[in-house]
Amino acid sequence: MIDLSVEFCGVPMRNPLVLASGIWGSCAETLIRAARHGAGAVTAKSCSLEPRQGHPNPTVLDWGAGLINAIGLSNPGAAEARDLLRHAKSELIPLGVPLIASVFGHSQKEFCDAVRIVAEAEADFIELNISCPNVESEFGEPFALDPSAAAGVTRAVRRVYDGRLLVKLSPNTHHIVDVARAVVDAGADGLTAVNTLGPGMIIDVHARCPVLSNRVGGISGAALRPVAVRCVYEIAQELDVPIIGTGGVSTGEEAMQMIMAGATAVGIGSVLYTDGDDAFRRISRELEALMRDEGYTCLADLRGCAHD
Repeated sequence: MIDLSVEFCGVPMRNPLVLASGIWGSCAETLIRAARHGAGAVTAKSCSLEPRQGHPNPTVLDWGAGLINAIGLSNPGAAEARDLLRHAKSELIPLGVPLIASVFGHSQKEFCDAVRIVAEAEADFIELNISCPNVESEFGEPFALDPSAAAGVTRAVRRVYDGRLLVKLSPNTHHIVDVARAVVDAGADGLTAVNTLGPGMIIDVHARCPVLSNRVGGISGAALRPVAVRCVYEIAQELDVPIIGTGGVSTGEEAMQMIMAGATAVGIGSVLYTDGDDAFRRISRELEALMRDEGYTCLADLRGCAHD
């Protein structure tokens, strides 16, 4: 008997597959849809204190080796996000699927104010997306690139929120372990590793201009996966902390790579762009079959084994 269940920060999940933020999480119905189609947990799209319109189309391109996107963090604001999270939570409880709310801000105060509002929905976790620009920083760098800035926003949110707190890290730093250690020391219960890579650019040679209206965008999908696996591996090598390994996973074997690198759960995102509803159940079936072939009965037996 193969057991795909996991416990993440004390919360049971029927399988390790987590709907990543930003794909289907912009409304309650898509969060519920992911749960009904086999996700072990679901993450809502990141919200900010005030609504954001985001960038004009085109915002997403499948360029063959993954996706490039510059959606611009469009969202309805924390107050409306709280209401859709409440609706989603009521439907997810009988399904036994945990809900992760995601929040971003351009300052510690914006993070804290947004978290206060979103926390009223009583999601199982709140994830801090610290990869957006930090306008309080002298150079406008994202919080995720600097251990001190990352710790500062985590510590500030921890003072106003005592629930389970995740921090979403960026691959765009050579110091990801230092950032991870800093946010854990500041009060994070777990990590999401990683956000998109880049920014990158694709040029339309016929139009003689970048394809995206924003010109540049984040890289996700298959091109990101080896980087994401390495980030998870490096963090797990140094820290004993629950990790959602996220970045380009589209098969059961790729999910197993993340878990062998040290992840407890595995984020699923870009593959939904091509595979839709079937992705969660298909990846679960492939993971289960591979575990059987390799002689594993539960995920704990293979978690982090690539470090041995």
